[in-house]
Amino acid sequence: MDKDVVVSKKEDLVQYIEELGSLLVAFSGGVDSTFLLALAHETLGEKVVAATSTSILHPLREREEASDFARKRGIPHVLFQSDEMGHQDIVRNGPDRCYHCKKILFQRLFVIAESEGLKHVAHAANVDDLGDYRPGFKAAREAGVIAPLIEAQLNKEEIRFLSKKMDLPTWDKPAMACLASRIPYGSPITEKKLRMIEDAETFLLAQGIKQVRVRHHGPVARIEVGRTDLEKIVDKALRMAIVEYLREIGFAHVSLDLEGFVSGSMNRVLANKKVIS
Repeated sequence: MDKDVVVSKKEDLVQYIEELGSLLVAFSGGVDSTFLLALAHETLGEKVVAATSTSILHPLREREEASDFARKRGIPHVLFQSDEMGHQDIVRNGPDRCYHCKKILFQRLFVIAESEGLKHVAHAANVDDLGDYRPGFKAAREAGVIAPLIEAQLNKEEIRFLSKKMDLPTWDKPAMACLASRIPYGSPITEKKLRMIEDAETFLLAQGIKQVRVRHHGPVARIEVGRTDLEKIVDKALRMAIVEYLREIGFAHVSLDLEGFVSGSMNRVLANKKVIS
């Protein structure tokens, strides 16, 4: 990574944001959206507002962290309830689920932006996201949502580097995705499944596991952890505590994926299939 090039990209991003004039940022509290929000607020001040969905599809811990960051920075923050579970195109969990989910989300964000007197709505996708299956991008294009980090050609490593220089607490935060991404395509999404996943991941994080996904395969929980945590999680005492807790919340079987955490691993089943893009 050429640090001078990265700093130059940041300067281009600041100029781009200045030209926007005002902005509503879709704020999840993750690495990318925190960086975009912080930089936009430094650039435009009160002309920037953060908006976060309180949907059951997103972990409570993420929403609390997002609210805490916005409060400490003095950034106006709108929390809104989105009704994904009321839409069959989302609940049925086809390969186009994310498209329908983002379509609903962006519609709400534009309503909020209008009420706040803001000209633009932005999401925090970066150039690395272009290499994975992201049907939400189609919804963003259709709605007119902008992606400033892609405009600046910033990737994840560069965003983490710049976040660290800005003293953002999320610079080394593990990647996060909505809880629905833990459920295989074709398996309907239910509140029970989402609660089980969130409870299981919260428990694992509390044991010191830094990067984790609990994939919901019916009665089976398939755990993915960062490779540095693979040895830790098979420690007998911790392993048995995990099995006991996950059975308690509804899983009959608990398995560990020996490959470790892989972002977007559930998309492998889409290989050679025609999907929305």
